[in-house]
Amino acid sequence: MSVTEQSERFRLSDQYQTLKASVHAVLITQIEERNLDIYSWSADKVERFVLEQVRRYVLEQRLPVNQRETEVLARDARNELMGFGPIQHLIEDDSVNDIVVNGPTNVFVERAGKLSAVPVRFNNDAHVIRVIQRILAPLGRRLDESTPMVDARLPDGSRVNAIIPPIALDGPCLSIRKFRKSPLSADDLLKYGSITQPELDYLHMRVQKRTNLIVVGGTGSGKTTFLNLLSQWVPHGERIVTIEDAAELRLQHPHVVRLETRPPNLEGERAVSARDLVRNALRMRPDRIIVGEVRGDEVLDMLQAMNTGHDGSMTTLHANNVRDAIHRIELLAGFAGYNGNETTLHGQIGAAIQLLVQVSRLPSGQRRVMSITEVAGLQGRELVMRDVFRYEVDGDRHLDFRAAA
Repeated sequence: MSVTEQSERFRLSDQYQTLKASVHAVLITQIEERNLDIYSWSADKVERFVLEQVRRYVLEQRLPVNQRETEVLARDARNELMGFGPIQHLIEDDSVNDIVVNGPTNVFVERAGKLSAVPVRFNNDAHVIRVIQRILAPLGRRLDESTPMVDARLPDGSRVNAIIPPIALDGPCLSIRKFRKSPLSADDLLKYGSITQPELDYLHMRVQKRTNLIVVGGTGSGKTTFLNLLSQWVPHGERIVTIEDAAELRLQHPHVVRLETRPPNLEGERAVSARDLVRNALRMRPDRIIVGEVRGDEVLDMLQAMNTGHDGSMTTLHANNVRDAIHRIELLAGFAGYNGNETTLHGQIGAAIQLLVQVSRLPSGQRRVMSITEVAGLQGRELVMRDVFRYEVDGDRHLDFRAAA
């Protein structure tokens, strides 16, 4: 067995978890007794302090721990103090796209589109919940038995969802969709084969011409990432208002007003919904409104905004393809209390939405723009939609309908 394998096995043992908890308690005692303000220290100073204390503890207790294991213990102890515990090094790992915690002993990560288990564990359920609470603390959001589910974000904008017992039967679960430190550029997407140059040029032109568009795709398909890319092409003289449940968009634009929904308080009051924010945004003199994701009754107000002078507005929508996206908009409109007939609703959708961009994650893990579809209005009672570009998975062919036309 290699030294690395021995180290990983040691970290996963119950003995190590007990040792780590003891070291953490000693560090807290030292900080409180000496009245140290470690949160104002530099990262290097914190690291030196923790390593010194861990070495002293190992010597005093005469623990059978070698130098490598001592350094690992010090790193984990530092992460417990200043970071997000056992998953801190995964958050810092740029190759990791997603982190999924299924209870204290089952942790998975996604790299290059593939999900795999990693040798990481928490002490117990309470340890997982403590890390979740540390994530939520700066955001003023709550997680308890009365509110056992929450959406949040890390300081870098990475998306977080947490759910705890009694809803989660096998222990607290934490899902983190990480954001890249630097947003993907058009060149990155070309390099990864996620889009072609003609598709890129076409979308650039349509954003510049203030086309209302929706990015459509399933979970993990890259909708938010692609919306960030599209926003880079908005002219700098325009004012953008963004609306999100958890602020994830990182728009590369000088004039952005970011709004975020708010859950109800302990009394079940003072919630601020996406629909409230869309309505308020209309009074904020926006040139464009960008909704992170339409998923509820805000759909009607978003359509109204697109129809009343806020051209170039954008949003994302969960759907497998563009036809399903239209059906989902109809369904959400019904939930929002729309009382008109189907033809009128189709007319409103056709007038509001001019372009649908479908993105998908292929079985290989690659994320790809699958189609760019124009909405050409009504023909009778049905919406007319025309593919401008479409990527055919079968045979790995790319068909450019716009060029063919």
